[in-house]
Amino acid sequence: GTLYLMAVLLLVALVVIIERGWYLLNLQRFGSQIIERLKDSAVLKSDALMQLFGSQPEMPHARLYDSCQIFDRVHPTEKIEGFLEESFMHEVPRLDRSLWVLDTIITLAPLLGLFGTIVGMFQAFSVLGDVQNNQTAITGGIAEALIATACGLFIAMLGLMFFNWLNSRLRIVIHQLETLKIMLVNRHDQGLGAI
Repeated sequence: GTLYLMAVLLLVALVVIIERGWYLLNLQRFGSQIIERLKDSAVLKSDALMQLFGSQPEMPHARLYDSCQIFDRVHPTEKIEGFLEESFMHEVPRLDRSLWVLDTIITLAPLLGLFGTIVGMFQAFSVLGDVQNNQTAITGGIAEALIATACGLFIAMLGLMFFNWLNSRLRIVIHQLETLKIMLVNRHDQGLGAI
């Protein structure tokens, strides 16, 4: 019965890996485009920049930009920095959403496999009391019980590998958002100097 539970765990892990991986890769690609455009632009309200942000309004980069655009150029830089920091803090929890599920599966799968092995061992050794059974029935039962441990370890190793990969993508996206925050403040300062 534990093998069915592990199949469900594997399915949930794969769904989280695919969904978060796709999402974080898209965020990273969009963030790279934004940062490259901002490097070439001294002002925040260039047409190309506004068009790029407008094309993906659901991205955290665009929401960060929108929080900066609420203000006109006469607001002090400290106030803009505060609102950008607040907007940044709202975005970060959305980025690592459901990674806790993958972390739980990584911990739970080997334990569930070990539990399945112990239950299988009970069944294998229960054959020992019957005189008519030979040794192959016992060793076959033990080998079958160890499949649960192997499956649990496989799920944990696969999950751990992708969990670390997703965390590295997440760190890159957070770094991009922090870079964007600083670039927006600097462009706001340049806009104030131009008035």
